[in-house]
Amino acid sequence: MGHINPDPFTTRPEIEGMFGVVTSTHWIATAVGMGILEKGGNAFDAAVATAFTLQVVEPHLNGPGGDVPIIVHDVKRGRTEVICGQGPAPAGATIAHYRSEGLEMVPGTGLLAACIPGTFESWMLLLRDYGTLRLREVLEPAITYARDGYPFLERAAATVKTVEQLFRKYWNTSAAVYLPNNEVPKPGAIFTNTKLAETYTRILKEAESAGGDRDAQIEAARKAWSKGFVAEAIDKFCRTQEVMDVSGSPHRGVLSADDMARWQPTIEAPLTYDYGRYTVCKAGVWSQGPVMLQQLALLKGFQLDGLDPTGPEFIHTQIECAKLAYADREKFYGDPKFVEVPIKTLLSDAYNDERRKLISEKASLDFIPGSVEGFGGVVKLRRQEGQREAVGAMGAGEPTVGRFGEVRGDTVHFDIIDQAGNMISATPSGGWLQSSPVIPELGFCLGSRAQMFWLEEGQPASLAPGKRPRTTLSPTMALRDGEPYLSWGSPGGDQQDQWITQFFLRHVHAKMNLQEAIDAPAWHSEHFPISFWPRTSRPGVMVIENRVPKATIEDLRERGHIVEVGPDWSEGRLTAASKIGRRRRAAANARGMQGYAAGR
Repeated sequence: MGHINPDPFTTRPEIEGMFGVVTSTHWIATAVGMGILEKGGNAFDAAVATAFTLQVVEPHLNGPGGDVPIIVHDVKRGRTEVICGQGPAPAGATIAHYRSEGLEMVPGTGLLAACIPGTFESWMLLLRDYGTLRLREVLEPAITYARDGYPFLERAAATVKTVEQLFRKYWNTSAAVYLPNNEVPKPGAIFTNTKLAETYTRILKEAESAGGDRDAQIEAARKAWSKGFVAEAIDKFCRTQEVMDVSGSPHRGVLSADDMARWQPTIEAPLTYDYGRYTVCKAGVWSQGPVMLQQLALLKGFQLDGLDPTGPEFIHTQIECAKLAYADREKFYGDPKFVEVPIKTLLSDAYNDERRKLISEKASLDFIPGSVEGFGGVVKLRRQEGQREAVGAMGAGEPTVGRFGEVRGDTVHFDIIDQAGNMISATPSGGWLQSSPVIPELGFCLGSRAQMFWLEEGQPASLAPGKRPRTTLSPTMALRDGEPYLSWGSPGGDQQDQWITQFFLRHVHAKMNLQEAIDAPAWHSEHFPISFWPRTSRPGVMVIENRVPKATIEDLRERGHIVEVGPDWSEGRLTAASKIGRRRRAAANARGMQGYAAGR
C-alpha cells in the first residue's frame, strides 16, 4: 500500500480570501464574474454574467440553444435547491415520427436532436428570484465580447477545423459566422459574433422598454425569448430548413414556437447522500447526477483513508464502483414525470451491501445493472472495438474524449461563492457550434440533447414529447457537518461523475486541498454505453493519465483492466470552491490551459 505524497504537486495556488471567489472553465468568464461581485452583485448575479460570457467565449462548448442544471445555496432561504434548466423534447418528437424518417437512433447533430433550449429562461429565473442586479449589468459583458471580439481559443479553432467541410458543404449559415474571411479562425485571433450581440442587444432593448422596474424588465426579456422574436426565428428555421445531420440524410426539425412558449424551468430539492461528515447534493434522476451518490453508497464499504490516490487499490476500487453505478444509470434513470425510478432503493444500505459483493480484486468485464422488482428497462449494448475516434466530420455527439482521452471540448462549468455565503454550481452545455447550423437571424444554433433518448418503447429513457432527456450535466454541492461547504464540477459528458467523484475522494480521504485534488492524475472508464451517438460501450477499458506511476498501470493490467494511457494532462476540467466560516477558497484546472479561479 503506497503512502500519500506529503508534498503533492500543484500547478498553481489554491485561491483564498474572505470577499468572494469565482472559478470557471475560461479566464475571461471568471474575470467577468469577479467584476460583478466587486460591483456589489451577489453570487447569483455573478453566475448569470459568467454564464452569458461563457456562451460567447466558449462557443464550441455551450451556447444559448443549450441547457443547464444549477445547484444553489441561498443564505436568505436557508436551503439548497436545484434549478432544472433541462428543456424537454418538443411536442412533435415522437418515436413514430423519427422511425418514419428511417432512423434507429436520434441523430447526434442537426435539428431532430433539438430539445427546448433551457439556458436563457433558467438564468432569468435565477436573476429574478435570487439575484439583485438589473439585466443590463449582467448581460452587457457578453454583448461586448460578442460585438467587439475576444481571443479565439486553440480548442475552438480545432473544433471548427473538424467540422469545416460540413459547414462549407451543408451548414452555410455556420460557415458565415465561424469561417470569417472564408477560413478557420487562427488560435488567438480576435473573433466576433455580431449577430449574437444584436440578438442580446434587442432582448435588452425590449426588456428596458417595459419601464424601470427590475422584475418587469426580466419578464419582458423572457417574453422576447420564449414568446417573441427568438422563438419565432427558431420556429421558422425548424419548419423550413432541411438540415444534413450525422445520419447522412437531411431532416427538418420538430421544435416549435409553441414548445418554447409552454416551457419554464422548475425548482426542486436536490437528491442527497450522507458520506461520513458530508451530505452530497445532486440533481435528480433526470440527470446522471445520482450516479455519483450511487458510487459513494458502494465506496462507503471500503477503507480509503490513507490509500495512495495514484495507487492501484484506490483506482481499481473507484472504477469498479463506477461500473456498477453507471450500469444502474442505464437501466433505471429517466424523467421522473414519466418513469418511476427506485432511487431510495438504489441508495439504500441493503441494496449496496449486496452490490458491493460483486466487486473483487479483478476487473469486471461484464455489464451488471442491479435488480429492483418492477423497475428498469432492458439495456441493449452496442460494443465498440478498438479506439474511439474523435468527433467526426459530421460533428456527432458531445465530443468529449477522442483517441487516448484527448479532450476535444464538450461543456463548461463554474462555481461561485460570495461574501454572504451564497453558493452556486452550474454546468451549462449544448447548443455548441458543431451541434446544429447557426440560425442566421440569431447568431446561435440549437442543442442536440435529444440524442440521449432511445427510439425503443418501454425504456426509462425512451423518447416522448415533453420528456426530459437524461442529461450528463452534473453540478455538485456538499454540506460538511450540516453547513454548506463545497461546490464543484467538470465538463466531460459521461466522465463528469467519474472525475467529480475522484476529486471528492482525494479531498476527503487523501486530505488534498482543492487545487491538489484537481491537479492529481485522473482516469475514466469506458465500460458502459456512452450517452451520445453512436451509444457504444467498451467493456473493461479505462483511460488513465500518463502521470500515474508505471507500477500502478501494470498492477491494473494484471487485475484485468484494459488500460489505455493518455497524455499527462488529459483527464477532466474541474473547478471547485469552498467556504469555511469567513474563508472562501477556489481552484481551477490547468488542463486545457484556460480554466482559472479568482478571489480575494
